Amino acid sequence: MKTRLIGVFLLLLVFGRPAAADVLVLVHGFLGSDRSWLESGVIEVLANNAYPLVGVYYPSPDGVAFHPTGQGGSNAVYTVNLPSTAPIPLQADWLAAYLRDIHKRQPDEAITLVGHSAGGVVARLTLVRDKPEGVRRLITIAAPHLGTWRASQALDAVDSGGMFGRLKRWEVKRRIGGWLYYTLKASRGVLHDLTPPHPGNLLYWLNMQPHPDIEYISIIRSGTLYMPGDRMVPPFSQDMRLVPAIGEKSLAYTTPQGHLLSPTDGQVIVNLLKQSENPQRRADRVAERPAH
Repeated sequence: MKTRLIGVFLLLLVFGRPAAADVLVLVHGFLGSDRSWLESGVIEVLANNAYPLVGVYYPSPDGVAFHPTGQGGSNAVYTVNLPSTAPIPLQADWLAAYLRDIHKRQPDEAITLVGHSAGGVVARLTLVRDKPEGVRRLITIAAPHLGTWRASQALDAVDSGGMFGRLKRWEVKRRIGGWLYYTLKASRGVLHDLTPPHPGNLLYWLNMQPHPDIEYISIIRSGTLYMPGDRMVPPFSQDMRLVPAIGEKSLAYTTPQGHLLSPTDGQVIVNLLKQSENPQRRADRVAERPAH
């Protein structure tokens, strides 16, 4: 399978194109928050390319809470906070509520969802189940669309049943730490949702459902001779072209780095947005998709 390799030198090739007006909604992954995008440097890169952060969404007992951080405009970035240890459908409920509010704030602007890791699955479930208005593009970064054995491994680690359950629990806590052990134990719902597709689990169902006719772009982490690549989610699982319900609708690119976010992700997002999105341009891009 061939995918396009995006490097910094390729990003520079399209810097001269004017950016299309867009609203970006950044969705963090498991154990992340809105600060995942800030601390990784993604927010700074976006702001330097005319995509300022204008607000942050939080869950609250009274519903959606919004904290403005800047002046909105046609190009605007919103970050969200999800209960990332909760099952994926519950996280999708919150994301759908945030998207409804964002669409009310900027009804005439197209929305691009960007989901990192488990956030990509949350975003995709939201699209399929809730069909939020205004979303025209989904970009996922290192997302486990076909699951990850790490979720299965974590579930096994916190399964302390059976005759030797107490001994196993003690050994696992000793090896990974008590805080992480109890966090994983409280996260069994989302971990189950991220296990590889099999009858009865979320990804098996989701990957067979009709998806909205929008743009799908997979950013896949690949290793190099000097870098190990993504040790959390295998590269094939990050490729939406392998999701039965999406297939050739998706474009796929690779970046030679690990699972975590970095400033390079901000530049990749900017350059994807700078590519024209009129219907003819989109048809041309479909024709130019890399071969499998």
